[in-house]
Amino acid sequence: MSDIIRLTAAGLAEKLQTREISAVEATQAHLDRIDAVDHDVHAFLHVSNHALDAARRIDDRRTAGEELGPLAGVPLAVKDVLVTTDMPSTSGSRILEGYMSPFDATVVKRAREAGLIPIGKTNMDEFAMGSSTEHSAYGPTRNPWDLGRIPGGSGGGSAAAVAAFEAPLALGSDTGGSIRQPAHVTGTVGVKPTYGAVSRYGAIALASSLDQVGPVTRTVLDAGLLQDVIGGHDPFDSTSLTDAWPSMAEAARDGARGDVLKGLRVGVVKELSGEGFQAGVQSRFDETVALLTKQGAEVVEVRAPHFEYAVSAYYLILPAEASSNLAKFDSVRFGMRVQPDGGGTVEQVMAATRELGFGPEVKRRIILGTYALSAGYYDAYYGSAQKVRTLIQRDFDAAFAQVDVLISPSAPTTAFKFGEKLKDPMAMYLNDVATIPANLAGVPGISVPIGLAPEDGLPVGIQIMAPVREDARLYRVGAAIEALLEQQWGHTLISQAPALGGK
Repeated sequence: MSDIIRLTAAGLAEKLQTREISAVEATQAHLDRIDAVDHDVHAFLHVSNHALDAARRIDDRRTAGEELGPLAGVPLAVKDVLVTTDMPSTSGSRILEGYMSPFDATVVKRAREAGLIPIGKTNMDEFAMGSSTEHSAYGPTRNPWDLGRIPGGSGGGSAAAVAAFEAPLALGSDTGGSIRQPAHVTGTVGVKPTYGAVSRYGAIALASSLDQVGPVTRTVLDAGLLQDVIGGHDPFDSTSLTDAWPSMAEAARDGARGDVLKGLRVGVVKELSGEGFQAGVQSRFDETVALLTKQGAEVVEVRAPHFEYAVSAYYLILPAEASSNLAKFDSVRFGMRVQPDGGGTVEQVMAATRELGFGPEVKRRIILGTYALSAGYYDAYYGSAQKVRTLIQRDFDAAFAQVDVLISPSAPTTAFKFGEKLKDPMAMYLNDVATIPANLAGVPGISVPIGLAPEDGLPVGIQIMAPVREDARLYRVGAAIEALLEQQWGHTLISQAPALGGK
């Protein structure tokens, strides 16, 4: 395996800046890796035909002495929910097959302006609906740690690309855990920023009050570097915060070299551990909590009584917003068009198109959401779910009045086998039990690898949550835990990922 693809994004960026490696060499190494292993992993739906040209332009600008961004020349994978002008944007759905956007998503635009090289679009559950990437219309992505298991969802493609060394950085979106849960099962780092901290403009909407774009990487520092590029106010996004954000990369550096754990008030969320969590996941989490205590952190148990209703509320709010957002894919405004035999009315064309273009999970959620919003049921279902959401936000407020950060396992289990939960939607939905509360409240969360479960040797992650707008605190604590564990292990977890077919 090429040494280039094993580098962290920060390490690769340093070698690019000193011209030890060229952007073309870095890009070619990752394209070669995709060519070598992606037929097994299927992390990518589209691979860029323009990446090497973009890399040459970066090399030319660097040779000319132009001052470039810290990540200039570093390859980037982009979740297919984010629109791009030079590659199709399908959101994992047949209804958008081949769709070319006339503009880039803001995060993609900012990445290009910073000199990153988009090398491809990653696979995902259709319209981000799923926890396993088994709901992609283009076939599942496989977990590089075990090709018979899922890589998480909906952003399994982004997480698998980073874990398989096909890209050092990736962009994902997180509506109920779609960055953090894949990070948990692939041994990567995934961050859901504060709602509004990163623009959603150009992200094909699932649930607008929940969706959040964020980084998928192999280290906390790499995630901070990427969030520094993509974050900040965007006038094209009406929900974008106007805050002046500190550098997340500097926060990560402070965490890795500082003594931030001593005296840190850490809350273990009672409702997000214990019963229903795999033994190996719980044991690795408990070991990490013990390490935090040993480092001088003040660890206390925190109650969040309304968290137990989070999944129920989420699966009313999300389908309701999804049914509204997906109404535009109707054969008239966006998407494919299916003409019934013998012609038909607009309504018949629309029905035929949506029947063929949408997969079963999307149809299930559209029907549920439409029902929840229908006359006579709005207050009983959607309205009640929003009241529960307010109670969950109050639980967070009460918890953060006592502690600096909240922690839990990032997901209840390690990566499960393909098909294991596909026929049981409720079992699939419960995979996000630990991550959903942060989306409902808009608080930032990060998943950091903490080891391998003893019963199956698969990755486990710890979720850290901070108050709204305290993303920098998240990065400091995440980097401190990452550094502590690496010091104990003598290596990074991702370095222990098995080679794919000996490659």
